[in-house]
Amino acid sequence: MKFIHGDVNWGIIGAGDVCEKKSGPAFGKVDNSNLVAVMRRNADKAKEYAIRHNVPKFYDNADKLINDSEINAIYIATPPAYHEEYTLEAFKAGKPVYVEKPVALNSKSCQHMIDASIEYDLPASAAHYRRELPLFNKIKNLLDAGSIGQVLFITIQTFQTPQNDLVADSDENWRIVPTISGGGIFHDLAPHQLDLMYWYFGIPVRMNGFSTNQGSNYDAPDLTRFEAFFEKNIYLNGFWSFAVHKSADIECCTIVGEKGKLSFSFFRSPVLELNTDKGIEHFEFSFPENIQQPMIDKVVRFFRGEGENPCSLEDALQSIKMMDCTL
Repeated sequence: MKFIHGDVNWGIIGAGDVCEKKSGPAFGKVDNSNLVAVMRRNADKAKEYAIRHNVPKFYDNADKLINDSEINAIYIATPPAYHEEYTLEAFKAGKPVYVEKPVALNSKSCQHMIDASIEYDLPASAAHYRRELPLFNKIKNLLDAGSIGQVLFITIQTFQTPQNDLVADSDENWRIVPTISGGGIFHDLAPHQLDLMYWYFGIPVRMNGFSTNQGSNYDAPDLTRFEAFFEKNIYLNGFWSFAVHKSADIECCTIVGEKGKLSFSFFRSPVLELNTDKGIEHFEFSFPENIQQPMIDKVVRFFRGEGENPCSLEDALQSIKMMDCTL
């Protein structure tokens, strides 16, 4: 594999709301990493971002950024509809890619990206950054240690109003345009949730799902149901609704085992509850100022040939397959 020798010098395609705090500033905070340039189709907004974050260069054209000789790695933070196109262009330019979730509109598109990574022998990572947060690492450690015994089933409940606080702001609400996002709000939030299920329990051996539009607030599904069985007969039941009254607002996951249960939120309070015969124990964590920083640190190490891939495109394909079966 063609790793980077020296610093990883990043160019960002799509320096929008996600890059403002979650990811963008982190590229200049980890070792051996520099943010060289950003790109937005709106040149004024690209310039504003560059000035605000002390980025040396800005572009309103992705091709120019990709082919900038000072850049040797690309972060793709556009809406999902453009991920495959820009990934392939970056690979053709000989540059590894870190791509936002969902990695692609569907599993077929993701497979094209995987094939290109193999063809060009270039590293690629997916931004399933919650894997690197202490809360979700603790859950994995407790599961691996058998703290709740053999896992029986998992429930995921995400019920939100049409205007909710879980989705990042953006100038245009592309997240509810299926041709751009892949679906509705489910396709923005579920990649993190389902990736963690895959990370904890492996590839589903059986799964099914459906989605529909109940609230008619926009032309995308706002209700989704997903079921899966993992190895050892572990059952997952996930239910997402984005058309409920504020009184029904909930965002939680419960993992039930033979000896207890784990309860936590994916996106809100970083508190984990462990309930066993020993009583109820709470573990409190905090999120980094730039929440993707721990993942970006691992990606930089991987691109330099110094560590394992923290989340491969092959990994990302698993959550996309789960989402595909709900459409």
